[in-house]
Formats: sequence, C-alpha cells, structure tokens
Amino acid sequence: MASSPPKKTLNSQSSSLSRPPQAVKFGRRTSSGRIVSLSRDDDMDVSGDYSGQNDYINYTVLMPPTPDNQPAGSSGSTSESKGDANRGGGGGDGPKMGNKLERRLSVMKSNNKSMLLRSQTGDFDHNRWLFESKGKYGIGNAFWSEEDDTYDGGVSKSDFLDKPWKPLTRKVQIPAKILSPYRLLIVIRLVIVFFFLWWRITNPNEDAMWLWGLSIVCEIWFAFSWILDILPKLNPINRATDLVALHDKFEQPSPSNPTGRSDLPGVDVFVSTADPEKEPPLVTANTLLSILAVDYPIEKLSAYISDDGGAILTFEAMAEAVRFAEYWVPFCRKHDIEPRNPDSYFSIKKDPTKNKKRQDFVKDRRWIKREYDEFKVRINGLPEQIKKRAEQFNMREELKEKRIAREKNGGVLPPDGVEVVKATWMADGTHWPGTWFEPKPDHSKGDHAGILQIMSKVPDLEPVMGGPNEGALDFTGIDIRVPMFAYVSREKRPGFDHNKKAGAMNGMVRASAILSNGAFILNLDCDHYIYNSKAIKEGMCFMMDRGGDRICYIQFPQRFEGIDPSDRYANHNTVFFDGNMRALDGLQGPVYVGTGCMFRRYALYGFNPPRANEYSGVFGQEKAPAMHVRTQSQASQTSQASDLESDTQPLNDDPDLGLPKKFGNSTMFTDTIPVAEYQGRPLADHMSVKNGRPPGALLLPRPPLDAPTVAEAIAVISCWYEDNTEWGDRIGWIYGSVTEDVVTGYRMHNRGWRSVYCITKRDAFRGTAPINLTDRLHQVLRWATGSVEIFFSKNNAMFATRRLKFLQRVAYLNVGIYPFTSIFLVVYCFLPALCLFSGKFIVQSLDIHFLSYLLCITVTLTLISLLEVKWSGIGLEEWWRNEQFWLIGGTSAHLAAVVQGLLKVIAGIEISFTLTSKASGEDEDDIFADLYIVKWTGLFIMPLTIIIVNLVAIVIGASRTIYSVIPQWGKLMGGIFFSLWVLTHMYPFAKGLMGRRGKVPTIVYVWSGLVSITVSLLWITISPPDDVSGSGGISV
Repeated sequence: MASSPPKKTLNSQSSSLSRPPQAVKFGRRTSSGRIVSLSRDDDMDVSGDYSGQNDYINYTVLMPPTPDNQPAGSSGSTSESKGDANRGGGGGDGPKMGNKLERRLSVMKSNNKSMLLRSQTGDFDHNRWLFESKGKYGIGNAFWSEEDDTYDGGVSKSDFLDKPWKPLTRKVQIPAKILSPYRLLIVIRLVIVFFFLWWRITNPNEDAMWLWGLSIVCEIWFAFSWILDILPKLNPINRATDLVALHDKFEQPSPSNPTGRSDLPGVDVFVSTADPEKEPPLVTANTLLSILAVDYPIEKLSAYISDDGGAILTFEAMAEAVRFAEYWVPFCRKHDIEPRNPDSYFSIKKDPTKNKKRQDFVKDRRWIKREYDEFKVRINGLPEQIKKRAEQFNMREELKEKRIAREKNGGVLPPDGVEVVKATWMADGTHWPGTWFEPKPDHSKGDHAGILQIMSKVPDLEPVMGGPNEGALDFTGIDIRVPMFAYVSREKRPGFDHNKKAGAMNGMVRASAILSNGAFILNLDCDHYIYNSKAIKEGMCFMMDRGGDRICYIQFPQRFEGIDPSDRYANHNTVFFDGNMRALDGLQGPVYVGTGCMFRRYALYGFNPPRANEYSGVFGQEKAPAMHVRTQSQASQTSQASDLESDTQPLNDDPDLGLPKKFGNSTMFTDTIPVAEYQGRPLADHMSVKNGRPPGALLLPRPPLDAPTVAEAIAVISCWYEDNTEWGDRIGWIYGSVTEDVVTGYRMHNRGWRSVYCITKRDAFRGTAPINLTDRLHQVLRWATGSVEIFFSKNNAMFATRRLKFLQRVAYLNVGIYPFTSIFLVVYCFLPALCLFSGKFIVQSLDIHFLSYLLCITVTLTLISLLEVKWSGIGLEEWWRNEQFWLIGGTSAHLAAVVQGLLKVIAGIEISFTLTSKASGEDEDDIFADLYIVKWTGLFIMPLTIIIVNLVAIVIGASRTIYSVIPQWGKLMGGIFFSLWVLTHMYPFAKGLMGRRGKVPTIVYVWSGLVSITVSLLWITISPPDDVSGSGGISV
C-alpha cells in the first residue's frame, strides 16, 4: 500500500486474543489512488499475518461505485493495489486482485476496531454498512455471485428471496392470570350454590311454607339459568388480523399476478329497508355512500339495496346518492377520509385537518361540504317534488282524457265525468311500477311488480384516473371509479307469504348471484354504515386464511351512536357484544345478530362444510371427523343430480345434513353456485391450506351486464319463484321466526360450519338504537318472542346434530330458554313485598348459615363479574346498566313474549303489544329529546306494579314492626333489603316514566305517600301483628 503504517509486533498481535471478536475493516480509494482507512484508528494493518482463529471474519464485501467511493482509473494505482492486496492476504493472485479493486475495496484484517462497530455492543453495524455501501448481501453466510447465479439442483438466489408464508390472522389468548381465576371462581360458585340449595331444601320454613316453596323454585331456576349463561363463557378469546400480509398476498405483483391486480374475491353488500317514513332516505343514502367509498378493490365490490316497500322516494333518493358519490368517493380516496359516511364525517367534533398533508384539503373539504348540504336539501325536498310532479302529470292525463271524451261525445263531456287514476310518476313521464301515494291494485305495498335498476354500472377493470376540474375538485392521479350499485324491490302479490325481511334477503341473494355473484355477502341495516373503510378486508383475512373454507360467516360487533351518555337502558349492550360473543368465538363461533355480518355465499345455499367434526359423549368430549362430508365439487354435482341423494346419504341423518336440491327453475342461477364456491376458497400458497385455489385465479374481468342477464335477475325476485323450492327452509335466510337471524346462524352451525367474531381496533360499523323506553322494550319484545318461537320449533338446540359442540349447544339452548326466566323473576320480585305484608320471611330466621351462604354467593358473583369485566373490556357502569335492564326487560317484554308464545302454540292466538298513546318531544334542539318521551304501552304494567307493591310493602312492614308488641327487626330488615334490591334495579324504569327531571309535580309524591300510609294503616287494622314472642334477630 502507498502509505502503510508500521506493523505491529508479535506481542501486540498475541495480546489481541483477549480482545472482543475482530471486525470487518473498510478502506476507500481516493482520486489520487491512495487507499485511506475508514477505521476510527489511524493505523491500518495490511499485513498477511493472522493473529487469531476468527478467520471467518476475513471476507469480501461488494462495494458498488458511489459519489464518495469512485475507483481510480490510473494504471499506477492499479499496480499499487496489487502489492497491497498481496500483503493483505486478500486471496487470489496479483493481477486478478488488481482488476477487482477497480470495482470494490479490499477488506483488511486488523486488531483495531472498525468504525462500523456499534459503540455499545461491539457488533458489526449491518444497517450502517448497507446505507453507506448500498451493497447486497447473501443468505446466511453464503455469498451469491452474480456471475454464477445458479447452482446444482437448479437452486438460485430468487428461491431464497421470496417472502415467507405468513398467516393472515392469529388468536390472542386471554392471559392466564385472568382466565384461570375466572374459571376457578365459577367452579367454586357452582359448589356453593349446590350446597346452598341443598341447605334451603333441607331446612324449610315451617311458619311460611308457601313463601319457602316459591323461593326455592325460583332459586333453583335462577341457578339453572346462570349455569346456561356462564358455561359458554369458559373459553373467551381475542383475534387479530394482518392487513399487510393480506395486501402482500393478494395485491402485489408475483409470477402468477405480474400486474399486481387484486386477487381478492368479490363481495356483495346488501342493505335492507322497507318504509321511507320510518327509515328516512337520507339515512339510507349515507349508508350507501359509506359502502361505495369502502377500501376494497372497486371491480370486486357490488352494492344492493332491497326496498321492500317499493317506494319511489327511496328509489330517487338512491339515484341522488349515486350522483353525489361521483365526487364523494374520489374525495375519500384522495384524502383518506374516515368515516366515509358524509353525515357522520361532517359531524365529528375533532380537528378535521389532523394527519392531512395535501395542501388542497381545506379547499376540497369546503367544496364537498357545500355539495353535501345541497344534496341533503335535494333529498329532503324529494317528497314534495314527487307529489308536484304526480299532480302535473295527472292533470295532463285528465285533460287528455277529457279531450278524448269530448271528441267521442260530440264536444260535450259525459254526464258521469271522466275518471282518471291518480298515479305516481317517474321523472321520465312513466308510471312508477311500485307503490303509489294513493294505493291502487298492482301499486300498493303488498301488491306491486318487481323492480331492478342498475344505477351504477359495472366498473372497468383498469383504474380510471381523474384530472383537474375547474370549479370542482382536482382528482389527478385518483381512481374515480364507483362500484356497481343496483336498486332491488321484489315482486309482491296478494295471497303469497313474502316472509318479511328474510324473504327480501333471499330475493337479493338470487338477484346478486345473477348480476355479480360475489363469493361473500355483507348484510347491513339501512341505519348501519361502514365506520371503518377497511372492515371488509379485516373480515376477508379470516375467510382467506388457512382453514377459512370452514367459516360460514364473520360477525362484527354492533356499535351505536346517539345513545345518551348514561346509557340508561343499556342500548350499547356491551355485555353481550364484548362478553358473550367473544366467549362464543372460543367455541364454534358467535351467533348471527342480523346486521354487520359477512357470509360465505356457498354456506348460505345450505351446503355442508368441506370438513367437520362430530362430538359424542355426555359432554361432547369425544371428537371425531364427521362422516359423509362431501367436497364442494361433489356437493355441487349432487345438488344438481337429486337422484344420487338417497344412495349417498344415510337414512338416520338429520335433515340439516342433507344437500339442498331445489333452488328453483333458473339454470343461470344454479350455474353460479360452483363459481361462487370456487372463488370463495382461500389461496393454496402453503401445504397446510386445504381446499384452496391457485394464485391469480380471480384476475379475469367481470363480464358486462346485458339485457338477458338483467331479465333473469328480475325473474328470480318474482313472488312465485320460491314455490316448491327449499328457499327459507334450508337455503338462504330461514323463515318461520321473528328472529330469522339467530335461526339462520344456528342452522349453519348445526351443519358443522364455524363462525368468527371480528372485533376491529376501529369500529367496523356503527348504527342507531332506540333510546326511548317504550321503543327499547318493544325491540326486546321482538327478540324475546323470536326466542320463544325457537324453543317451540325444530330449531331448538336440544334437537341439534352431533356436529354442534356441547357448549355451543348450551349457548343456543339458552337463547330459547332465557325468556322463561321472566316467570320466576316476577314471582321473586314480589316475594320481598309478600314477606313484609305477612311478617314472615323465606327462611325460618336470619341465622348464620343463611347469611354465610348469601355472603359467599354474593362475593363470588362479584369477583366473577370483575374478572369478566377485565377480559371483556367493558366498564363497570355498563355491566351495572345491563343488570338493571335485565330486570326491567325480564319483568315486562320477556314475560309478554312468553305469554304471547304460549298462546300461539296452545291456542293459535297471536297477540301483539302496540302503542296506545304518544307524546312528542318539546325540545327539538336536544338530540336526546326522545329519551324523555313517555309512550304508554301495556309492557309498563308489570314493572309499575312491582314498584308500587314494594314501596307500599316497605311502609306496611315498617308500620307492622313499629306497632308490634315484640318487634321482629331481623325479618323487617331482610324484607326491606330485598325490596330495595328490586327497587334499585327498577330505578331507570321509574326515571323513564317521570320524563324530564323536575317535570313530575310535587303533588304526585305527596299523594303517593298519603296512599301508602293509608293502605298500611288499613292493613294493620285488618291484619294486626302477632304478639307471639320471637327473637327475629340473628340466631346461631
């Protein structure tokens, strides 16, 4: 080397053995040809001596030319480098080494630390080396030469550079420090409850056997009900998705997908509505806009709205929404807007410019806000506009008919006049085929033709980039395509059972299969919009992951907006959505709750899963692969050849385990079934993936819609199409229950399918819930009525197949049984009052055994609830609100549902509880004004009676004890304690009856107190207290 420092002595070399492992040494050649050390030390050892056994550190690093590292071009420097290389022991002969130094630097060995060593650890700084050298390194310790890229066996560097296979989802177990004590406490409480009930049965109250008997029966039922509720909660789990892995696997260039086009399956989104008066079109339009702007491949997404009322108002509101979507959807993509419901977005209180980096965001937002305000005005003005249009067209038709009548009658109008039908007209001057404002035959809610209108065409396969637009938004470089959208209103005729929402959903299933045939279906209520634009991708992670072919649906939790801050009536229902549903996810999957659910289309068709297990034994502890499970291709062939069914299916199988055979007479529809099954398979990119499809199979463009296709779609939504088919029986949404959602999910689980609960970090969907007490109770009444119907039907979990897990069976059994708890709950709520009235108690005396059992049961229940709050993530206040409304709903709506169900089963009488009087909110500016509206209903009778009876009983019990010769304070305290327990749970109900705070006149409280005192004095006069001596206290 031109300027070599003095060599180290042998002693200094030997002393280096005690130093840290030696590092790589870097040098750089200057423009003059001189090699300059990059070490922190001034010396640079270029000798060929080796002072240690770590010879593996002497390797060559490729250093490509960079602005600060240019090889010298002079011959002199080349000759110098020859000698330097030979002295440094770099390997190879002199001439070869000289040529290489023009392209790379020699790596020298030295006893000194390199500048590339990390100052703290002494390790080689790979990151700094890569940054400075921009070099390439091999796999492990192997160096891959570019001249000899292929080795024996055809192995090349590209075989090792592919990204490793990664799962799309993972289970996140609840920490054992929470779950283990939780399970232990459940076992302890079970034991305590058993011994308590045994003690209660063996120690009757001889003084009041009727009180003892009623309490024993109720307590046994409560224990049974608690067991049904708590057992499915033994194995709660959390899940997490990997959207980055989903993107890398399905939307990145690869040998099977050179262009990087999305290989994700298609998704059809269903929105259902029925009455524009109860479900405002503006709300539905905002839901539609959030769907059209969702973050999912545009060509793979299709949206459908089912207008079961056939209202022209909904039709034209959706047309306005599609026109506004041409600006709103690209605006959301350009600025990454969340949420993509414009009404919710413009109502958020936080700073809208947070995390926004484009300079034109404020200008764009101001412009789109003005456009949205004009859009709302147009939607609000549609009813008046449509009526004026109808009047004008009807007047024109009337004049036309009069002119014709005069021509036929010699210029004089007939004496009977001219009768003109008052029709509802479309903007193009034709009659609206749906429901008219003035109902007529063929144009009423239950009698109108089928309507199908493609409002947004099938998008192009390739992105369509926008450009600058004067006076509007600049969409340069932004994809301005909008997903396909279709308005659907199925045909309705008198004499046909249309099966309400379930029938409408099945009609959309058939129509969408003809038009787009997405492998997955996401159904939403009209007031539930997409709050997280990546929600569909989150659900797709589960469907496309290993084992995803066994998943029938992905259920998302329901989140609500517009709930009062105190959540007086437990509208958020977090105990169910974050507790029960999360626990069911650890079994066979959550139940289907009617909205926010992504289905596998093939599972909706009633087919069996590709693989399933059967569980036998008393507690389902014996697990074995299910027999007679066909593959998808075999199932599709068998469904089209019904003659093979009797030969291949055992005679003793459950009807749910057969294969659907009767889809209707549309061959175009049946041809879509195997296509949907194939497209819904996960990617076969790993040996552990079963029943997968090859990568790149879904890259072909969707065929354009033609007239015969649309005509076939209209035919499959006709009212006669389901005649002599299995729709509603084992195909699609199941008929025969008010809660068709629970039954539909149960039938899928009964065939062996699994479901998954997807809780996203940002809420997937948000909707509205009734905050008025009456509306809330009627909602609960509908759910409870459906549960009673399930209990008395073939969908009772007691008749389930062996493919349903034991604890999953317990959970479904609880769904049908929980309304019957109301009978025992009502009796138990009256027991404290009966004790106070009679001066007796449910036990002989408040001895130490009863109080100890009561204390242990209460403490264990409290600890279990605290741990449940811990693993579910709910708040203590939410848990308490749920407990309160459980008592309110149990004594009102649940009891009414049981009575209604029993009358329907026994006598065939159907009873519905309707509103008898209404009041309107006084303050229109208060968003919670509906909370204070009192709408009287028959559901109020029982809770109100319980409150009054317990209040009067407390006064009577206190009066009896005070006027007694020997007061029995122990029994009084026991009765008052349980009465206060009931009244504390009833507090939200009483608050709802009182309306706004301070609105109840003082005279009401005065008269209530006077009546209670008067009744108590009369009771004492009629039934004076016994003068029998008794301790009434605590006896040991």
